[in-house]
Amino acid sequence: MSHKLIIKEVKNKNFQPIYFLHGEEPYFIDAISDAIIANCLEEHEKGFNQSIIYGKSAEPNMLLNELKSFPMGSEKRLVVLKEAQYFKKIEELCTYLENPNPSTIFVLCYKYKKYDLRKKALKLSAKNGLVFHSQNVKEYQLNEWIQNHIRSTGYSITSKGTMLLNEFIGNDLGRIVNEIKKLGVVIDKGTQITEAHIEENIGISKEYNVYELTNAVSALDLNKAYKIINYFESNPKAGPLVVIISSLFTFYTQILKIHFLKQGSREAIAKTLRVHPFVAGELMKAKSRYSPKKIAKNMEILQEFDLKSKGYGNTSSTDSDLMKELVFKLVNP
Repeated sequence: MSHKLIIKEVKNKNFQPIYFLHGEEPYFIDAISDAIIANCLEEHEKGFNQSIIYGKSAEPNMLLNELKSFPMGSEKRLVVLKEAQYFKKIEELCTYLENPNPSTIFVLCYKYKKYDLRKKALKLSAKNGLVFHSQNVKEYQLNEWIQNHIRSTGYSITSKGTMLLNEFIGNDLGRIVNEIKKLGVVIDKGTQITEAHIEENIGISKEYNVYELTNAVSALDLNKAYKIINYFESNPKAGPLVVIISSLFTFYTQILKIHFLKQGSREAIAKTLRVHPFVAGELMKAKSRYSPKKIAKNMEILQEFDLKSKGYGNTSSTDSDLMKELVFKLVNP
């Protein structure tokens, strides 16, 4: 079951006695647990019937006491174990998970990693409640996820605006959602979010960012690339070297694949590479500028500079110096 369907059930007051939420992506876990907290109890019921406990300070006996207690002035009690990844004794709760209190809703928020599927606690939770595995959104799915989320909030977004959020924020769904909320304060429902909105309200430059640097390299435009790098020198958070190398490696990997595709249309490329058709069109242009031999050479250069960025073979060069040297080698034959 998706996190949206779980939240829909929660809003309809269809609760499970146990919610074991675990996995690599914290955003979905937070979204589900927040929905349960918001919908399980009325405000006047929460004082006596809601317990939010943190994994680092939790003790099995104390937790079991909370779970087995009966509600006061309410039909339900809510017990939320946040940061459950720090609670090392989850398996000691198995006797409860095997026979949960029907008047208690128990939510375990086990974030940043998957719980061991072989463990009894997870199996009992699935049998007597609900287990949700929160997986990271894949890199190739992120643009689509951003667009879908923005549509669900009553807005739309341009292709370039989507890629700007993707490049600048990356796969941090919680931060993406928060930034979109900020935009919602200043622009009307139904508005199409553009790169100008993002630049003015989120602080991401539509001209000086990792995406535009990749475009400059794609177009063999060394002057533009140097201008962007100079901006990064004054604004290091706008273009970390590790992110730039990753972005360029993805770019070269994509155009190398295009060289060997049987179907060379924009639609076929977009489908095969799982990118937006606009991106596919830009990659098609880049294909004519970079031969497979040059791409292979550039991938070796990127690996070399990845090591330099981590201190191997580099004792004095700044990130800005490394970026300029890297781009020069990538653009020139």
